[in-house]
Amino acid sequence: MEPKQEKRPATRAEARALSHPLRLRILRLCLDEALTNRELAERLDVQPATVLYHVRTLVKQGFLVRDQERRGRRRAREYPYRSTRKSLTINLGLESGGHLAMVDAARAELGGVSPDAVLTMSRLGVRLPADRLEQLTGEIHDLVVKMNAADDPDGEPVALFVVLHRRT
Repeated sequence: MEPKQEKRPATRAEARALSHPLRLRILRLCLDEALTNRELAERLDVQPATVLYHVRTLVKQGFLVRDQERRGRRRAREYPYRSTRKSLTINLGLESGGHLAMVDAARAELGGVSPDAVLTMSRLGVRLPADRLEQLTGEIHDLVVKMNAADDPDGEPVALFVVLHRRT
């Protein structure tokens, strides 16, 4: 089993940048290919000015980088952006509201796929003793680290969203 990779705490500015579901969706879209503001706006069904605002925030915090200029429609100059994967190396903590942004982003992404695109989905309520809860938390963390390390640019793009929380 691989050693646990600890994430560093996010700065206040980084946490704020990742606390909006639209920014998380932008990062996800720019993970596999560099996209322009116009392309992002079309895929997200939002105004280009809105996308530009969020892209600038992500660039400023180092979550997106601008790729080489290219020519778009009518030979206009376009600047595509690509994810730096920096968001995978930091811990937002729960105070930032980032955990709710993740839920909202996942919900929006699921709303845009057909039911047959969902490979698996489970929901479970269980009672665990402290040692088993710690084991489960570690196994989930290790799985995410392992899958992130196995990322293959030629592989099938999939998304994984897992949350383990205490029930009230």
